[in-house]
Amino acid sequence: MGTSQSREDRISDSDTDSDSDYYDEEEDDDQHGDTDVSKKQGSSSASGSKLSSDSSTHEIEQKLGALKLKYPSSSSETPKIKNAVKLYRHIGGNTPKAKWITAEKLTSYKFVKTSSLEGEDLDDYDDGEESNEKGESFWFLGVGSKVKARVSSDMQLKMFADQRRVDFVSNGDYRRFVTRFQDYLFENVFMIKASEESKMKVYGKDFIGWANPEAADDSMWEDAEGPPEEEEEVDEKDRDLTEEFEEVANGGVQSLALGALENSFLVNDSGVQVYRNMDRGIHGKGVCVRFDGGRPGSSSQTTPNKALLMRAETNMMLMSPAKQGKPNTSGVKQLDIESGKIVTEWQFEKDGTEITMRDITNDTKGSQLDPSESTFLGLDDNRLCQWDMRDKRGIVQNIDSPVLEWTQGHQFSRGTNFQCFASTGDGSIVVGSRDGKIRLYSKTSMRMAKTAFPGLGSSVTHVDVSYDGKWILGTTDTYLVLICTLFTDKDGRTKTGFSGRMGNKIPAPRLLKLTPLDSHLAGKDNKFHGAHFSWVTESGKQERHIVATVGKFSVIWDLERVKNSAHECYRNQQGLKSCYCYKILLKDESIVESRFMHDRFSFSGNKSPEAPLVVATPQKVSSISLSGRRL
Repeated sequence: MGTSQSREDRISDSDTDSDSDYYDEEEDDDQHGDTDVSKKQGSSSASGSKLSSDSSTHEIEQKLGALKLKYPSSSSETPKIKNAVKLYRHIGGNTPKAKWITAEKLTSYKFVKTSSLEGEDLDDYDDGEESNEKGESFWFLGVGSKVKARVSSDMQLKMFADQRRVDFVSNGDYRRFVTRFQDYLFENVFMIKASEESKMKVYGKDFIGWANPEAADDSMWEDAEGPPEEEEEVDEKDRDLTEEFEEVANGGVQSLALGALENSFLVNDSGVQVYRNMDRGIHGKGVCVRFDGGRPGSSSQTTPNKALLMRAETNMMLMSPAKQGKPNTSGVKQLDIESGKIVTEWQFEKDGTEITMRDITNDTKGSQLDPSESTFLGLDDNRLCQWDMRDKRGIVQNIDSPVLEWTQGHQFSRGTNFQCFASTGDGSIVVGSRDGKIRLYSKTSMRMAKTAFPGLGSSVTHVDVSYDGKWILGTTDTYLVLICTLFTDKDGRTKTGFSGRMGNKIPAPRLLKLTPLDSHLAGKDNKFHGAHFSWVTESGKQERHIVATVGKFSVIWDLERVKNSAHECYRNQQGLKSCYCYKILLKDESIVESRFMHDRFSFSGNKSPEAPLVVATPQKVSSISLSGRRL
């Protein structure tokens, strides 16, 4: 196991060497699979020439400089390059030899719109030019001869206004570069040129602050209630991640089902493994419930990829995909944990017709603790419903699709493309969609969303919500989005977007991202998945942290730091505020899931106000304690 802070370097020419100086070393690194990350810095931060300490020499130089000679000065001999920049490269990957080196001391950048797949024809066009070729085209960024990248969130571009630098590129006109990058990113994502009119069309008048965050009302972020001060501030050296337990998980781990009472569970290829909840994490009990221990004649299925605890954590609903590669299924198995047997195989039906579900979840954040719980929520691509195990037909209320505003007639939309959902402490529901939209439904109706947040261009693959419904956390492949649902109604009362229309003073969301270097080290094909808040099931309690998984990394953010508008990450940023302050837990294999244990396990044996973090990989499960209040 390894841990790491988010890594950022202030590049100085005195600390770097040229590309040619390390040419042989780079070749050796490349043979070990390292890929360079491009980075560049404005000339304003480059090292200047050294001044002599000899005062007499300095005086002579001043006098010579004052003479009007007929010879041209050195500055006039230097050609003026448009969009001049300096390019650095990162070599060495995640090894102790990793370093920044100078790739090109003087080069330039340009934006070109082309239909080529990798931007290979960028050299044929000038800055701002469009190829006008047939077919779909996108904006690309070129830096010298070494960097050709499609403008997208995959670039993980990070801005350093104080250094007049962005990862990949910066120049004397920093704001102009950033504005152009964001405009071309908007055009690539939404396939429409960036303008005030097009942004209004994409986001709507109520969410125009998402397109222009500088004009958005951020007062709700400031007014949001934070967690109580339960202990004194600790020293930075004490704010660390400590591995308490690590156990072999018998391989093939598919999902993690944490309990708030005595036990937690891992679902793998052989069955359900039982773990005891302890002050410092979870510890194996040596008990495994086999899937073949169910009712006689029960149908065999693939390994369940979803496990849902119910009825005071004595029962578990197991959901297996009907087809490989697709999450949808036509039924669930009900496992009685105490007897270790599958007691029922439920089918999803509506009006006598078999239907499918892609996900299930509890009615509320804490309903798995209710011994009488008999209902749970279901989600399909265009359906949101509640199932009741007391009814033979199962379904309580159903919605084929949210109703569109229509001037006449009646028609249900089939294009919602729901992907994920979660419930609050009172039973309100948040749903994420393939188009990036996030919808909020009240606990009293599933027919029409009270609030629908627009997409930012990336599909939402997972959502979580705080117990009180004030905060929504969406997961995309390349970033997390944190949304504040608070607003003030016309009577001056503070509400959440689950209970009413938020109006046009909606706070802009905040993005949680990896730095470009950490994104590179996580791996090209690794994506964020399964971001969660820490787990509370009691009114008045506040979530403290956010954890997400990407490749071999578990990434942890301090929620209060993300909410703080004065946080150093946000200084001099343009566009949506992005937070890069996190801690990384590194494992030796890809992580299946990372979750915080229930809040009742905080302030116990681990001496921390946060409950232990449980990290499951295909072969192992680890328990990690956070030994400090802030990361």
